[in-house]
Amino acid sequence: MKQLWLVFAQSVTVLLAAFFVVATLRPEWLQRQPVLASVVPVLESNGPAVASGTGLQSFSAAARVASPAVVSINTSKATINNPHAGDPWFRFFFGEQRPAQQQAGLGSGVIVSPAGYILTNNHVVEEANEIEVFLNDGRKSVAKVIGTDPDTDLAILKIDLGKLPVITLGDSDALAVGDLVLAIGNPFGVGQTVTSGIVSALGRTELGINTFENFIQTDAAINPGNSGGALVDIQGRLMGINTAIYSRSGGSLGIGFAIPTSTAKSVLEAIVRDGRVTRGWIGVEPQDLSPELAENFGIPPGLGVIIVGVLQDGPAAKAGVLPGDVITEVAGRTVGNVAQLLSAVAALKPGEQAALSVTRRGGEQSLSVEPVRRPSAPRPNR
Repeated sequence: MKQLWLVFAQSVTVLLAAFFVVATLRPEWLQRQPVLASVVPVLESNGPAVASGTGLQSFSAAARVASPAVVSINTSKATINNPHAGDPWFRFFFGEQRPAQQQAGLGSGVIVSPAGYILTNNHVVEEANEIEVFLNDGRKSVAKVIGTDPDTDLAILKIDLGKLPVITLGDSDALAVGDLVLAIGNPFGVGQTVTSGIVSALGRTELGINTFENFIQTDAAINPGNSGGALVDIQGRLMGINTAIYSRSGGSLGIGFAIPTSTAKSVLEAIVRDGRVTRGWIGVEPQDLSPELAENFGIPPGLGVIIVGVLQDGPAAKAGVLPGDVITEVAGRTVGNVAQLLSAVAALKPGEQAALSVTRRGGEQSLSVEPVRRPSAPRPNR
């Protein structure tokens, strides 16, 4: 009996000692697991929060569709040596002049045709004597300038490579403020980059960037090197060509501008077909009609553009247009501001008569004008 009691006492002592050690070193082993998890219904997932390429918060599908067609553009421009650099007297007064170095430029472009046509900005390739295009798949090619349109700051390049990725052109006229967009390009030469934002505004004009302005404004980050790149919707369709930014530092401040695809498409077709863009011109200086003047003329608000100057012996002067006239229609197309008037006149074919609806103090008149080809304008200060 004593032997059994001794065994029991020793066993209890060992168990208490083990309990004490576990409670001191591993107290979590002694904690009871809650049973709520087995009785409270919950939704659980061991996968990622957003499935790659399919979640509402992922733009990878759009980037995957559009990115292959966006290219990087490197340009070089040889500077001109001073013609007097070899004159001994010039060297005596001004010292030895270093030989001129080639200037390099960076930009982006978008492949819009299997034939190798690329849309980009005119200021990206302007005065360049060598243009090299780098594709996203690692290929590169020397590009040829097919034509440029400084009035819209667009240029068309062409490369000779096979199996080119081509972007799908979207309907930029269907864009609405608040739509999600992506900007794709090569900022600062770091490599292809995708940024996201929304359409902040539409129809931006009078920015002093181009002669013909109808910009899409976006807060997607656009930086130097993005010029000529793609602004696409969340399906990866091209909605615009990134062109300029508003910035005090040189970097993105959330105000970027893109040329709508509708404009870019018309310029592309004209340059490929005719080698240049031909626009009508009538020689007037227009100004938006204020509400007070509109009431004075008896014209509904938002209709008509007042002419404050007429070029002597120009097409408009020959047609009988006078300063102070209000043009309300051009070839049957209603105009309500200067941008619309410029666009309507530019659409006229030089040498073909077109009707102008004009309102004067004496009433409405219909004039016939014969536009001429629009002269080249000086490049705006970007």
